[in-house]
Amino acid sequence: MVNPMTKSKNAAVLAAFFFLVILAGCSSDPEIKKLSGRTMGTSWTVVVVNPIATYDQKEIQGEIEMVLLEVNRQMSTYDLASEISQFNQFKDINTWFPISKLFAATMARALSFSEISNGGFDPTVAPLVNLWGFGPGAGSEVLPSDDAIAFAMSKVGFSAITVRESDADGGSAIRKKADRYLDLSAIAKGLGVDQVYTLLDDLGYSNFLVEIGGEVRVKGDKDGLGWRVAVEKPVRGDRGVERLLLLKDLALATSGDYRNYREIEGVTYSHTIDPSTGRPVTHQLASVTVADSACAIADGWATTLLVLGPTRGYQLAVAKNLPAMFIERSDDDFVVKKTPRFEQLFAGDF
Repeated sequence: MVNPMTKSKNAAVLAAFFFLVILAGCSSDPEIKKLSGRTMGTSWTVVVVNPIATYDQKEIQGEIEMVLLEVNRQMSTYDLASEISQFNQFKDINTWFPISKLFAATMARALSFSEISNGGFDPTVAPLVNLWGFGPGAGSEVLPSDDAIAFAMSKVGFSAITVRESDADGGSAIRKKADRYLDLSAIAKGLGVDQVYTLLDDLGYSNFLVEIGGEVRVKGDKDGLGWRVAVEKPVRGDRGVERLLLLKDLALATSGDYRNYREIEGVTYSHTIDPSTGRPVTHQLASVTVADSACAIADGWATTLLVLGPTRGYQLAVAKNLPAMFIERSDDDFVVKKTPRFEQLFAGDF
């Protein structure tokens, strides 16, 4: 499975739960079908309203699982036979390595976030993530030394990666001009959501919700009002709702630091690593929620803005006209800040 520890994509969006609670108990409710399973170290949920006549729950479940297995086959760092793992083990420099069309498109998207954020988002940051104890193995209970951080930083840098998409001569491929380790966990769940969404859309379903580990995308609605989705209050060790949103034909992703953190020598360290310093971020931004038409894009933006922090992240979100909500710690409370586009998009919500 894709490494679930490199980024806390928590269960910040409790979409399916609230949807089902709201529907319960009314005789006039539409017909609801729910499917679920495990992927990428977390759970997935699909909710279909008024399924079409050809609906077969067992068949659809199998097709969804095949789609998610294919995402893992291409981009799971836990699977040594996956395409991304094979590239990570590939030692040849400046040599094109053939990859699947979806992998190439996803890598190109990741690199675009890197360019926009001047390296705040970096798909090669895994050596630092692992060093601070947020990778696949158990972390040390002592702080990394300056020398260890400097060595890990020497292995990080997105500019060493070049991707060639499928429409180019020679087909989709990737190459490195220096030793690098790729990890696309920061957008993997959003990508998985989009792939399942496409499957259900192609099968002819008109009203459904897809959720993986808190990342959600919906089509249509259930009753003309939209899909009720909850954004979680970023409280460590607790669960609560910060805001309910109504989604229609939209995706929502949240990145936060309150489900994945470590305490070393009495100090709490965020899993969010700043590639420019090689250390966990020290700002007070607890979570960022972003809406977009595609979940992978919302996912990538949420990660990017969380790394950049409450000031630079908010400024970039406004400059790019993003619908984003920032929740920042302030003493014992939270300060919620929304971009103008977010306010416009969700002006009529709860």
